[in-house]
Amino acid sequence: MTARAADRTRYNRATAHLDAPIAIVDLEAFDANADDLVRRAAGKPIRVASKSVRCRALLERVLARPGFAGIMSFTLTESLWLARAGFDDVLLAYPSADRAAFAELASDPKPAAAVTVMVDDPAQLELIDASRAGGQEEIRVCLELDTSLRMLGGRVRIGALRSPLRSPAHLAELARSVARRPGFRLVGLMAYEGHVAGVGDAVAGRPLRSRAIRLMQAAARKELAARRAEVVRAVRAVVPDLEFVNGGGTGSVQHTAAEEAVTEIAAGSGLYVPRLFDDYTSFTGRPAALFAQPVVRRPGVGVVTVLGGGYPASGAAGADRSPVPYLPEGLRYDPQEGAGEVQTPLLGSPADDLLIGDKVWFRHAKAGELCERFDALQLIAGDRITATVPTYRGEGRTFL
Repeated sequence: MTARAADRTRYNRATAHLDAPIAIVDLEAFDANADDLVRRAAGKPIRVASKSVRCRALLERVLARPGFAGIMSFTLTESLWLARAGFDDVLLAYPSADRAAFAELASDPKPAAAVTVMVDDPAQLELIDASRAGGQEEIRVCLELDTSLRMLGGRVRIGALRSPLRSPAHLAELARSVARRPGFRLVGLMAYEGHVAGVGDAVAGRPLRSRAIRLMQAAARKELAARRAEVVRAVRAVVPDLEFVNGGGTGSVQHTAAEEAVTEIAAGSGLYVPRLFDDYTSFTGRPAALFAQPVVRRPGVGVVTVLGGGYPASGAAGADRSPVPYLPEGLRYDPQEGAGEVQTPLLGSPADDLLIGDKVWFRHAKAGELCERFDALQLIAGDRITATVPTYRGEGRTFL
């Protein structure tokens, strides 16, 4: 029996009393992935990206482990909710225009002490001040550095369109603006190199493309390491007591951790290891989060149909954004239908061994977005469920 077949047996046994659709997290795989992230971080603390987890119980579980400290959140309302739930170090990774939430932040000492907001434009400071509604709490601020790789005199740009702040002078100028402005305190810098951390460098069946990606990433890491160090020096000249410099992502943990200027690493997807992380040479994780759909039809030889399953991930539309049938091994989509909104036909010889009501297990393309489809996660240890925990959605929280 292969390791995957053994996993299927465990998952089916653990969930035999539950009807699909269901979502699970294999705790042994989750914890092993956490250990691997800590090993790769080489002593630097890992800030957990909540968007990749979206389950408070699992955020608490990983933050209780040595090597993890703090949360990287994705909306201001989520940040306030987490702070009031007892998480005392929450870095909001994206700028916000939520005036009501800023009014709450400025009027409540507990979240104001726990939450750090992201800024990359003086206009965002203006919006925060205009939103205070009388609140006088000091707002903790982090600046974001543009990490994109520029080539051919800037005519070629590789990397996400995020912050407009690129040079040490740009960051230092905004740092001075924050330092001069009453009611704000600059505490950190962040730089997310998504073109390194979030792009696989071993694309199946594409050796030339994979080599090109590896060459690009090597150049990007070298350029960014030098520029990030210069930026940190420039900002520390303005704010000597800067608390943290955050960088990285699951796909670049060990490379970013090697930079002296970086004090902490961000990661989250590497806990669940969705399918997009199958294409990396720098690490190998264990799939920990899966979902099951029930077989509801047997249209013919070598075909079964499962209920639903069309859960695409965000990003540029393409086949790599679809979930993949994972267990039993050997199933594939009908190219004419793909993953459907209410039903999904699956092709392959394993279909002939599946009965009505059997579970087919899938892996989502990205990490936390799966939790927007399910109210609960079944936590599995060995061949039994140890707990059923709510996702953000299960707690009635849909932040985007």
